[in-house]
Amino acid sequence: MTTRHDARGAFTAAATFRAIGTTHRIVVTRPEVLGDAIVTARTHLAELDRAASRFRADSEVSALARRAERGPATALVSEVLADALDAALAAARLTDGLVDPTVGAAVVASGYDDDLEVVRAGDRPLRTAHPLAGAWWQVRLDRELGLVGVPQGVLLDLGASAKAHAADVIAARLAAALPGGFLVGLGGDIAVSGELPPGGWQIGIEGTAGEERQVVTGTGQAFATSSTTRRTWTQGGQPRHHIVDPRTGRTASSHWEQVTCAGATAVEANAASTAAVVLGPDAPAWLARHGIPARLDRATDGAVTTTPGWPDPARHDLTGSAA
Repeated sequence: MTTRHDARGAFTAAATFRAIGTTHRIVVTRPEVLGDAIVTARTHLAELDRAASRFRADSEVSALARRAERGPATALVSEVLADALDAALAAARLTDGLVDPTVGAAVVASGYDDDLEVVRAGDRPLRTAHPLAGAWWQVRLDRELGLVGVPQGVLLDLGASAKAHAADVIAARLAAALPGGFLVGLGGDIAVSGELPPGGWQIGIEGTAGEERQVVTGTGQAFATSSTTRRTWTQGGQPRHHIVDPRTGRTASSHWEQVTCAGATAVEANAASTAAVVLGPDAPAWLARHGIPARLDRATDGAVTTTPGWPDPARHDLTGSAA
């Protein structure tokens, strides 16, 4: 997703940078605070990378996984990892396990075992059988003591929610420390805080090729897009993407090219969009039943389905509201 400037003054300053394997964008309504906002964002993302990256041998997640190879494991963790895991478990509860932070072994088995650039460099080898995911309810988190416990063989993968949670955290910190309004776009997850720009935040829904498919007006909502065509590779000659169905431990269906949802927080929006990809054709009914405004783009022909609350896809006049 992108932000968009128009005659109504959607924003006054913005910057883009790379971190944790994706592109991020910070938009502010007061140009003089942009530098401080970028420092705040970079600092938190560096801390998150040290805590939760599956691709760093020195991360807390990797250390816990090594201990869990021999049996159930417990470890003292940083506040950053505890916060991220707390958000991931909340997403699991909200989706009845359709989004699950214990899918790490399944993601690795599908070939996503290194930075995406490395994974895409060649066909990944097929892996032997692996434990199924779906063990989120067995993860123990004691916030007061800072303790995390996982079953044997579990590799935490917070990719479905940690980035969204980081957007929420950074947006909240910026509003608490700096004047003005803020839009924090971390990959496909967007959180906002502080004052609204005139006319609200203009949010562009991008397609896989970077084309703008729709613009909606945000008045404080968070947004998230989950895609089956952006983080892709091949394994044994078969296409794979980064979203795993916890019910099977295998790559989720590619029924939808992408799903964009609105929510009260980026974590909630991301949980809904990820769950929708996992659910495939059943997603629109599930989203509508949970009162989640969403746009779903079908992979086979690009047909668009929306749920109640999402503006008409044919409208590009910035008057739609995803509230």
